[in-house]
Amino acid sequence: MGNTAATVAGYIRSAGARFVFAYPGDPIIELMEALRAADVEVVLAGREGTAVFMAEAQAMVTGRPGVCLSTLGPGSTAIVNGVAAATWDRVPLLAISGQIDAGREELITHQVVDHKLLFSSVTKWAGRIHPGSVDAVMRKALRLAVAERPGAVHLTGSAETFAASAPDVGIAPPPLDGAGGGVRVYRVPGGPDPTAVLRSARRPVLLAGAGATRCGASGALLRLAEGVGAPVVVSPMAKGVFPEDHPLFAGVLDMACNQVVWEFLGGSDLVVAAGFDPVELIRPWSVTVPVLHVDTTPNTDQIYPSDCEVVGDVSASLEWLADGWRGEPRWSERDVAVHRERLRTAYYAGRVSGRLNPTDVIDVVRASAPPETVVTCDVGSHKLLVGQGWQARRPRSVLMSNGLSSMGFGLPGAIAAQMALGEVPVVALIGDGGFAMAATELRLAAVRGLRLAVVVFADGSLNRIELKQRALGYPSTATRLNDIDLVALAASMGCDGVRVTSTAELEKAAAAGLAGLTRPLLIEARVDPAQYETQF
Repeated sequence: MGNTAATVAGYIRSAGARFVFAYPGDPIIELMEALRAADVEVVLAGREGTAVFMAEAQAMVTGRPGVCLSTLGPGSTAIVNGVAAATWDRVPLLAISGQIDAGREELITHQVVDHKLLFSSVTKWAGRIHPGSVDAVMRKALRLAVAERPGAVHLTGSAETFAASAPDVGIAPPPLDGAGGGVRVYRVPGGPDPTAVLRSARRPVLLAGAGATRCGASGALLRLAEGVGAPVVVSPMAKGVFPEDHPLFAGVLDMACNQVVWEFLGGSDLVVAAGFDPVELIRPWSVTVPVLHVDTTPNTDQIYPSDCEVVGDVSASLEWLADGWRGEPRWSERDVAVHRERLRTAYYAGRVSGRLNPTDVIDVVRASAPPETVVTCDVGSHKLLVGQGWQARRPRSVLMSNGLSSMGFGLPGAIAAQMALGEVPVVALIGDGGFAMAATELRLAAVRGLRLAVVVFADGSLNRIELKQRALGYPSTATRLNDIDLVALAASMGCDGVRVTSTAELEKAAAAGLAGLTRPLLIEARVDPAQYETQF
């Protein structure tokens, strides 16, 4: 008979976790040792808040639950933001926090926080580990985390709990495929058949979301789009689920140039929402076009009405629709090309000649990075341009928080992605505000010898908020950032660093650095923020 910690570690290992990200404390020492013994590496992050972002990014890139650990009290409160991010970003996450033993929890106040109250509103479940039920608790936690729609689960355990003997029942992990299920059709009484709805449309558009990525629906989406001749718009967290160099690709919803994309949707006569999750909407759904809802879950959000719903695995549902398709292609590639050119013109609006513009940074880095590069993006004005302008060719190649949209994700996310992917190059695209929240994690990247490129859009501003202050006629209050020598900071962390102020300098730095990194590289890109004002 082993102890409870060994059972917890066994389930974490069985879920495919190679790394667990942590900031340790007394109550979780036994669990960390059990993880080590189970050949799961416990990675020390600079703080709890970045550890949970690392776990989230690992789940994004692998599709398996990410895992983070914290201690009690301030350790548990420090992970709340990242736990909430995983839930709103629809990413499977298991967060475990230490606690004093249950016998004293009602009596002691020092560092004691009620985890049930703290985490219930930001997770799918906030539970407690007990020696007698640890097997069932771990199965429930993992199954809930991956079940549609996926999100975070939080568990609490004390030092006494982890050290206590547990029944030797063996590790029996639950299914970790979140979608599952056959194709089921729901419709209003007397409502139309979804295949008939699609066949009757003259200008249908496919809107693919993160649910399509989770279901591995790229092939089915491509088949349906090409068969119907329907352009494809994607949500930001679904970038790459449809190749963005394809002639039918029609842009990213609610990023830069969002008005152009919304007008394009509004000009259709049917939107096929394939795994689209309204959690990503920045502006309200405003088009009155009929919607065919295709997702793993029924249309319970009711952001848009839908007379019929195709519910089940998104890939299987799209294949079913493709099997039922009869008719000629609805759009010509030329029609879509006209829209794409309008989108391109809007994307480059506001560029300042002779200066380093945000879109220049995206273009140069994308052109210099190897095709298989995975990019992480932080939150800020630059994210809206990255979301529209970075051309993604495969799923899970662009990682961002666009449900909770939490700043500070970009750098820890890139570190975890690089650790999970090994030889696949990773680039972090970060604003200087988001970078400041996690800058010291550069040291972890250096110590691990990660060949990671970090590009900081440095404009000395919390630009999104400053622009809104300016629009209201207010001065810049608490939105200007103190200048930091990022090159010197990189050197102090054991990383290479270079500052660029022009496109030519950036091209030189990217050409010399991105393809053959031997240790982390930070590029401080001093951008002119004027383009942001034109865009937003």
